[in-house]
Amino acid sequence: MKASTREETWTVGELAARFDLPTHVLRHWETLGLLAPERDASGYRRYGRGDLVRVAVILRNKAAGMSLEQIGVLLDGEAQGRHEVLEAHLRDLAERARSIERSREMTEHALRCRAHDIVACPRFSQHVADLTEGRAPTARITDWS
Repeated sequence: MKASTREETWTVGELAARFDLPTHVLRHWETLGLLAPERDASGYRRYGRGDLVRVAVILRNKAAGMSLEQIGVLLDGEAQGRHEVLEAHLRDLAERARSIERSREMTEHALRCRAHDIVACPRFSQHVADLTEGRAPTARITDWS
C-alpha cells in the first residue's frame, strides 16, 4: 500500500486544544488576518503545519509583549515598516529586561534586608529613587491590565 503524502491537518477544536486556547481565539486571529486556514469540502477550517507554526509564533510574541498588530507585521514578510516594528519591539524588550533586572535586585535586597518595613529602609528606597524623584517614567497603564 502506498503511503499518504497528504499533510496532517487539524480542526479548529484540535488546534485550539493543542495550545490550550479557546476556539474563538483562533477565529479572532483569522479575522485579523493572522491565520488563513484551508477549508474542507464541507467548509470546515483545516489547519496545516504552517498554521501550527503561526499560532506558536503568535503565542510566543504575545508573551513577549507584542501586540497582535505588531505580530501581523512580523508574519507578513511584505509588510511596510516591518523592520521598524521589529526594531521598536527589540528596544521595548531591552527596556523590559532592564526593568526586570532592577526588580530582581530590589527583591534580593528585600530578602536580605533586616528592616521589618522595607519602605522605611534607606537602602531599599534607593532601588526606586529614579521613580520617586521623577527621573524615570512610571509604568504605562497598559502594564496593569
